[in-house]
Order: sequence, then structure tokens, then C-alpha cells
Amino acid sequence: MNIFRHRPLGLLAPALLIAVAGCSSADDSATVAVPSPDARSAKVCRDLHRALPRKLDGRGRNDPEPRSAYTAGWGNPAIILRCGVVRPPKMIDPKVARGDDPDAVAGGVNGVDWLMEKQGDGTWRFTTAGRVAYVQIGLPKGMSAQEEGTAVLTDLAPSVKKAIPEGIASMR
Repeated sequence: MNIFRHRPLGLLAPALLIAVAGCSSADDSATVAVPSPDARSAKVCRDLHRALPRKLDGRGRNDPEPRSAYTAGWGNPAIILRCGVVRPPKMIDPKVARGDDPDAVAGGVNGVDWLMEKQGDGTWRFTTAGRVAYVQIGLPKGMSAQEEGTAVLTDLAPSVKKAIPEGIASMR
């Protein structure tokens, strides 16, 4: 499923056109805060870690420090994945569901639903929705949320679908 199929382009265009960079909780040194998932999320996050691709949008695996089954990275500067994160507040914001929030867009890519959020520093973060654990992706500065972000989500979709079942994640 394509993110553009379920949302009028008019709602996506303003957010995507201003998105010239993604987000990451890491800087160029590729260090990240490791999530502390609950037991249910921890199991599927470990399954996801084993299923992740060696390359993502043409970038080789480059895991951040500290090494963890709940984080992964590709390229330098790294595209960062964190599994077992806390639900983002905008995930349940009615404005996002109505398409009334210019800083958050919901959509799907190849059978995986995502929330795309613009962060305070102008970068973007993608978080899975409708799965038993939240998986977050951050693009490093300089990567386009529209072009490279869609390619990244497309490359990750098979691994997410294989390892993270559909369902309700914990409410933490």
C-alpha cells in the first residue's frame, strides 16, 4: 500500500514539500538512547532485529552505540531504527486523524501504517501504527522525507510485517 493512496495529495504535499530532512535521536556519531520495551514488545523487537535487512535504501548496516537488539542503523550518517519506544502523543491526536495537523501525517507503505511527525528542529520521525510494538525510524539531516523516507519505509515493510504482528501496542 502506498502512503499516497489513502490521503489526498493536498494534505500530504505541504508536509512533504517542507520535509528536507529526517530525524534521529543521534548525531553523526550514531549513538542513541536504547528503548526499554515491556516484555511483549521486547520479544517482537528481538525478532525484528534478526529480520532487518543488511541494506536500507542502498546504505549498509551501521548499528549505533550502545549495541542493542532494540536499535539498528544504516549508512553514515545513520538512518536509525528504535523498537519498543513509547507511543508518540500525536498517535492518538484527533487532528492527525482528520488530516488537520501540518506537522503530522498518517499513512501506509506496503501494508505497514506509519505516523510521520515533524520535530521541533524541522526533522521528521516515522513510527509504526497498528502493531503490537512501536518501531521508530529517524532519517539523518539532508535526507528527504518524501523520496528517501518512502524508500526506507518500503525497504523495512517486509521485516516489520514478518516480526511485528498487527495489534495494539502497550499504552505506556
